[in-house]
Amino acid sequence: MQLNRIVAFHKTMGDPTRIRIVHLLAKGPLHGQAIAGKLGLTPPTITHHLNKLKDINLVYQRRDKNTIYFYLNESVLQHQAKSLVKMLEEEEELTVMDNEAAKIIKNFIAADGTLKSIPAQRKKKLIILEHLMQSFKIGEKYEEKEVNEVIKKYHEDYATIRREFIINQYMYRDNGIYEVNPKEMWAKSE
Repeated sequence: MQLNRIVAFHKTMGDPTRIRIVHLLAKGPLHGQAIAGKLGLTPPTITHHLNKLKDINLVYQRRDKNTIYFYLNESVLQHQAKSLVKMLEEEEELTVMDNEAAKIIKNFIAADGTLKSIPAQRKKKLIILEHLMQSFKIGEKYEEKEVNEVIKKYHEDYATIRREFIINQYMYRDNGIYEVNPKEMWAKSE
């Protein structure tokens, strides 16, 4: 998962010594002894930190005769920065969508939990249908009569809402038996 890689990268980079090493390597390749000298640390300590940076592919090495030089993998650094920005933008987008959905639910659902009216606009209708689907469990089978009874708690036009569940892939119907589809199959308002 992308999030796990981003977290692993930033956990590794959460060490001041590693940040200093990355800063030094950004100016050009260095061998371990030079890094140790510039940072005032022992070579084994530098080796430990370089191994951690190699684990996240931020540093790679090349041998020149008897000396191993370490290079900064700038493309990984740029990719991680872009991934973090993209993830934060997506998170912000989800928050805006959640706030919008809450407003729509507030506008269409009465204080007693019943549906005031079925929205005409597709985006709003899908938000309301998804809200109504919370009364059903994924993987359970329901007879049509059971589905109707649940929907009647929200709105009198159970046939229209039931039909919308099927049309928008919230539910699957086979011989009068209804089953909730996985959320990945549900219609999106995009």
